[in-house]
Amino acid sequence: MKILRIIARLNIGGPARNAVLLTEALSCRSGLNLTYKNCGYETVLVCGEVAESEGDMMYLAQGKGINPIIVKELGRELSWKDDWTAFWKIYKIIRQEKPDIIHTHTAKAGALGRLAGILYRKSILIHTFHGHVFSGYFGKIKTVFFIWVERFLGLFTVRIITVSENLKKELVEKYKIAPEKKFSVVELGFELDELFKLPARNNPEIINIGIVGRLVPIKNHKMLFKACRLGLAKGLSPLLGTVPSRYIIIGNGEMRVELEKYAEELGIKDMVEFRGWVKDLKAIYEGLDIVALTSLNEGTPVSLIEAMAGARPVVATRVGGVLDIVQDGKSGYLVESEDVEGFSRKLIDLIKDPEKRRKFGEYGRSIVKERFSKERLIKDTEKLYNNILQKNKDF
Repeated sequence: MKILRIIARLNIGGPARNAVLLTEALSCRSGLNLTYKNCGYETVLVCGEVAESEGDMMYLAQGKGINPIIVKELGRELSWKDDWTAFWKIYKIIRQEKPDIIHTHTAKAGALGRLAGILYRKSILIHTFHGHVFSGYFGKIKTVFFIWVERFLGLFTVRIITVSENLKKELVEKYKIAPEKKFSVVELGFELDELFKLPARNNPEIINIGIVGRLVPIKNHKMLFKACRLGLAKGLSPLLGTVPSRYIIIGNGEMRVELEKYAEELGIKDMVEFRGWVKDLKAIYEGLDIVALTSLNEGTPVSLIEAMAGARPVVATRVGGVLDIVQDGKSGYLVESEDVEGFSRKLIDLIKDPEKRRKFGEYGRSIVKERFSKERLIKDTEKLYNNILQKNKDF
């Protein structure tokens, strides 16, 4: 069976890791550094180019012996000219590879890849929603347009995969993308062994609060800065008892300069450290005591899964797939989006209480070990492919 896997770009994040891991695991193409040696499949990976402001995970693919087919026009930004060119390039690749399954990831790759697959007519179409762009990204007119595009594509898509139950519920009930019978939930899986070995930071002189992700509007970093400033106004931070706190921003993006200026305007510049992208997961989390997430919209928040694997407690906004990951009051705290005062209060609670940080961290690690292993992801995906092929053997 041949699988053509298409993703818009291999930028740092869960979708890229998912695509690379599945390409490696479900392929017998010569030249790959195979771990699983499953020769029931041949997988070809297609992707676009990463923007200069984004972290690039091509190193992860190449480290596994994977050399994707690059369609440079398949990038992040919307462009009628580039998107039209990308569509025809993808269609040409499909005709050359003749895949049994076309499996797309992320919004643009999902649209162009499935449209090309509809034109080809000989492949089974599968799409994974790692999140959606129907909230927090565009204005009302564009959002409605994209919803109708997905409804149209859903008519031709044999299986729609979501990475969480909550995301599935939104797509079925709120946005009515397709009937529920077309959906399957396959949670993400990761290579987290190094994080499972991380010890807790005992009696740190400074409590490090980290946020990991692209510096873009949807991630809403300003909420974290406001929470930090609110603590200062109440005399609660940076000195809580005898423990000062520091806010570490891991990632890069279009808002880097704006966020640096915003921290200065709020008077918290000395408490905030911008580190850019860091490739080594262990290096990211070993120096953190608490991990924050302030997004306006999320699919499956990879940084929270990684934090919990590293036994770090989290404080996050109650949005999207976060609800499927964090158990409020057990592995961390959930706060309503834009509730700056509540966010600040929960951070302060964890800063003050090292025993609670330890308990939340241990509980989170136990959850992640059971749910988000790469082995489980591969097994679930293989089972799904085989079931679909069996039902569509006369396709």
